[in-house]
Amino acid sequence: MTDPADPADRRSVIRDSLGVGIATGLYGVSFGAVSVAGGLSVLQTCALSLVMFTGASQFAFVGVVAAGGAPVSGALTALMLGTRNTLYGLKLAPLLGFRGWRRPAAAQVVIDESTAMSVTRESQALARAGFVATGLSVFVLWNLFTLVGAVAGNLIGDPRTYGLDAAVGGAFLALLWPRLSDPRNRMIAVCGAAVALGAVPVTAAGVPVLVAGGVALLAGVLTRSASDPTELPGR
Repeated sequence: MTDPADPADRRSVIRDSLGVGIATGLYGVSFGAVSVAGGLSVLQTCALSLVMFTGASQFAFVGVVAAGGAPVSGALTALMLGTRNTLYGLKLAPLLGFRGWRRPAAAQVVIDESTAMSVTRESQALARAGFVATGLSVFVLWNLFTLVGAVAGNLIGDPRTYGLDAAVGGAFLALLWPRLSDPRNRMIAVCGAAVALGAVPVTAAGVPVLVAGGVALLAGVLTRSASDPTELPGR
């Protein structure tokens, strides 16, 4: 059983969650466009959004493939970035208290936005409302606008004419930037970037990202604050 929630509070949470869902879902246009620009078909692009459904990992996969890397390297890079969702799940499972078929269904929409809109709520009922409203709205709109972006990307011709070949890097920077407010994160980002740049001349496409990710994980473990072992990364 969940704690009762005031109807006004529930409406406020759902309204805020839908706003986040709309803003995030619209960004799917960018992924759809850069994905077809990187060589994936419309069907492959839409399948990534439907099954993988985590923006950073999707951009990572497309970025590696577009740079000429092997799909396996792209998949490993995407998997590494997606591990943060596992940590989110460990935090959300006892908070939301879903049982039965609801647990795997909820796992599909465990992302940054749905986590952020649920972990700060005062009751389980409000946490569930924020999680479900955000997760479902992002999922529906992200997939819809992925299709829009993919179709548009096919229609406009050579993506280099419009600068879409640089959009993957720009998208990664946009995802990373909010987390650089923490000095520790800035230090880790600089170290990872330095290692990646050093690996570019001597490794295949996609490998520098994996190596830099390993450095970032190691640095994160070594410098992790011991004050709260359940604290969400980057929050």
